[in-house]
Amino acid sequence: MEITREAGLTVWRQIQQIIESEIRGKLYQPGKRLPTEAEFARRFQVNRHTVRRALSRLEERGLLRTEQGRGTFVQEAVIDYKVARRTRFSENLAQQHRAPNRTLLAASDMPASTEVARALRLRRGAPVVYLLTTGEADGRRISVSAHYFPKPRFDGMAVLVAETRSISTALKKMGVEEFTRAQTRILARMPTAEDARQLEMPRNRPMLVTEGINVDAQGARIEFSISRFCSDWVQILVEP
Repeated sequence: MEITREAGLTVWRQIQQIIESEIRGKLYQPGKRLPTEAEFARRFQVNRHTVRRALSRLEERGLLRTEQGRGTFVQEAVIDYKVARRTRFSENLAQQHRAPNRTLLAASDMPASTEVARALRLRRGAPVVYLLTTGEADGRRISVSAHYFPKPRFDGMAVLVAETRSISTALKKMGVEEFTRAQTRILARMPTAEDARQLEMPRNRPMLVTEGINVDAQGARIEFSISRFCSDWVQILVEP
């Protein structure tokens, strides 16, 4: 397809329609990087500002995503992350034929903040185990999560999570055969610079945040978590 200056459509809109047609026709596969603005500008014999406007419109329509420093990519299918009474990260992804992985970024013991103490029903300042983990799907980071577990019951969680790459498996090794979600709060907010860096997402799009409380079979609160999801990759599906 060629650009027609007298077609009744602005040039950038014609470029948008051409690239969109090529995406839907699988010329550019999901997850693949597009040519650069300069390459498109040479192809269509226009300036880069015109190309940028066309690509921005396609990004607004959810067909493209931009990764800072890497380029523009065709958007893959969004993951439905299920939140239910029994919420498991690996199971969620495996059911959608995605390869799950969890990586431990940091671990420490710390005094419980007011928020953490309230969630775990501890006194403020009580010792807790803190873990910072990432969640990946098919090798791509989709979430960063802060986990808090009451001490001394969960001393050793960091070592087990590092070994098993799974919160559920680590809890099972510590004697928690089954646990359920007692409460989930879902919100959206704009990412900080650190959020954007950790999630590899632009700062001009909101991220999804879940705050969850898990309990063991006796109803004792065993974990408070705050998970941040890149909204380009994940949508939250609430199930009864």
